[in-house]
Amino acid sequence: MTIPTDPETGEFHRAPNRFAGRITADGRDGWPVEPGRYRLVVSRACPWASRGLVVRRLLGLEPVISVAVADPIQDEQSWRFTLDPGGVDPVLGIKYLHEAYTLADPDYTGGISVPAIVDIPSGRLVTNDYPQITLDLATEWTAHHRQGAPDLYPEALRAEIDEVNRAVYADVNAAVYEAGFASKQHAYDEAYDRLFAQLDALSERLARQRYLVGDTITEADIRLFTTLVRFDAVYHGHFKCNRNKLTELPVLWAYARDLFQTPGFGDTVDFDHIKRHYYQVHEQVNPTRIVPKGPDLSLWAAPHGRESLGGRPFGDGTPPGPPPQAETLPPQW
Repeated sequence: MTIPTDPETGEFHRAPNRFAGRITADGRDGWPVEPGRYRLVVSRACPWASRGLVVRRLLGLEPVISVAVADPIQDEQSWRFTLDPGGVDPVLGIKYLHEAYTLADPDYTGGISVPAIVDIPSGRLVTNDYPQITLDLATEWTAHHRQGAPDLYPEALRAEIDEVNRAVYADVNAAVYEAGFASKQHAYDEAYDRLFAQLDALSERLARQRYLVGDTITEADIRLFTTLVRFDAVYHGHFKCNRNKLTELPVLWAYARDLFQTPGFGDTVDFDHIKRHYYQVHEQVNPTRIVPKGPDLSLWAAPHGRESLGGRPFGDGTPPGPPPQAETLPPQW
């Protein structure tokens, strides 16, 4: 995998999402909400894709939106379906995700990213706009949410959620990559400093309240969680984000364990996929492709004590049931 950085500044900047069709209740973009019509393509290694898996579980959308899991190890054609029999996705009938991109735009030559939602009848990519995908699952698919599903993007809190999300994206979600992929010292230093300044600010906020916004789980918690859960396994060492491990930040470590132990979060996390992807695909960062044995994953099951802060994880709703058998992950410790 070639990591694009600016040759002058050494900075890494994530490419914008090229495909931004929206699946809506009224179908105004030509993509109406329709059970069974769309397939969510993810890598369990990818934090951006993992957001979609968590939201889908929490809202009970498994029966209406199927999921395809790509191999965590990409080849020169990017995300591939080699985990499936014959190396072909059984629903879309393709070997590589880029085939759906090409059907959407035969002239497209940009990156192939997950999450992606594909229209099953046509095989065309609808969207790879990961920030909007989860918001639309929460707000446009309400007719198909499970009974007791939480409101992950409550209207009264949206301005605050959006504000928190902007800061978390710039200084946590993106900053770990900007530090890890930097090709010049000053670019790394700047991203590193922003990251830990924001983690300190989040620790102060979360010392007073159980969740980031309001007293229930929202989209903001999901976006932070998918970075935190990868922190010690990959970002601390692989991306040189090493001022502290997550386990050395008491508030954030307890907060992350609280979410991990909440149905819909930890049961979507695959540490094997996460570690193999980062350490074996990013050869510019890790030329030996050796995957470290640590950290001790059993620590994620330790009591967190965050109940003392109050809060109601699902608000007036209920936790999701067990994941579908086909999506149940093997024990990881």
